[in-house]
Amino acid sequence: MPKFAHFSMANRREALVLVGVGAAAAASGWYFGPKLRSDPSAADVGALLGVPLRDIEGRPVTLSKWSGRVLVCNFWATWCAPCREEIPALNRIHAKMSGSGVEIVGIAVDQAGNVVDFLKTLPVAYSVVLGDSGLIELMRRLGNSAGGLPFTVVVDRHGLLAERTLGIISEAALERRLSALIVSI
Repeated sequence: MPKFAHFSMANRREALVLVGVGAAAAASGWYFGPKLRSDPSAADVGALLGVPLRDIEGRPVTLSKWSGRVLVCNFWATWCAPCREEIPALNRIHAKMSGSGVEIVGIAVDQAGNVVDFLKTLPVAYSVVLGDSGLIELMRRLGNSAGGLPFTVVVDRHGLLAERTLGIISEAALERRLSALIVSI
């Protein structure tokens, strides 16, 4: 007698229906879950623009300082190899686009001393600010559920989220996106 011979045809049908419903629920969760959990609200972007940060000299600053510009916020750390790898690309984009209403800001999730020492070895042409561990939660609210680095968020001139990327950014793709944002006024 087969192992499941004691199940009636109705029980098998119910089991198949339950498996189908479970598979559909899992697929829906896989597809829609990240979209629902990771779509930042305007309040989350507002929190990013108003989060208290410090410049390299220790002076308080907020990202709202660059309101009215297309703002590229690149979360990084000195110990993060992919972060270090993308800095030259961000330097090149800054050189090409800073006169066009684009501001790149590196937001270091690191100790101030580490960042100051790091900047002596790898020059960064764009603004660098320092944050604390509270930035991890803000990054999650902005769609980085893993809390990984590097994480780049682009905010348009109107303060709306235009782009976000977890991992190394594509220089060409970011440049195309920024070009589209500066002409769409």
